[in-house]
Amino acid sequence: MSGEAKPTIPGTADPAFGGDLTRWNPEELFVASLSQCHMLEFLARAARAGVVVTRYVDEPSGIMLESGNGGSFVEVVLRPRVTVARSDLVAACAGLHEEAHRTCYLASSVAFPVRHEAVAEVDSASADWR
Repeated sequence: MSGEAKPTIPGTADPAFGGDLTRWNPEELFVASLSQCHMLEFLARAARAGVVVTRYVDEPSGIMLESGNGGSFVEVVLRPRVTVARSDLVAACAGLHEEAHRTCYLASSVAFPVRHEAVAEVDSASADWR
């Protein structure tokens, strides 16, 4: 994949179809796009709400069903683990994830559920620093 002023992403087929494990396949890129959309929506909302995020990691996964004519996704699960600067910011994260889910264009555009199993925790290095 390539685009104007963007680095080329060497693609491959899924390893089940003989693809290269060291390259991104379209299915992985699709799940990664849903994950990135959620992350960017969440981080923007967190910044506006004054929630100081010190780390954001997601381990998303997708479930596909194969059929004679190809296949389709039936679900994607996002698993964002958010670290915040102070304990009083943890509670706000659940609502921010819900808002991010509702406003992510990609999640709103697919015909299958996109769920999130979010975890928020306090950054031990800056816990309750004020």
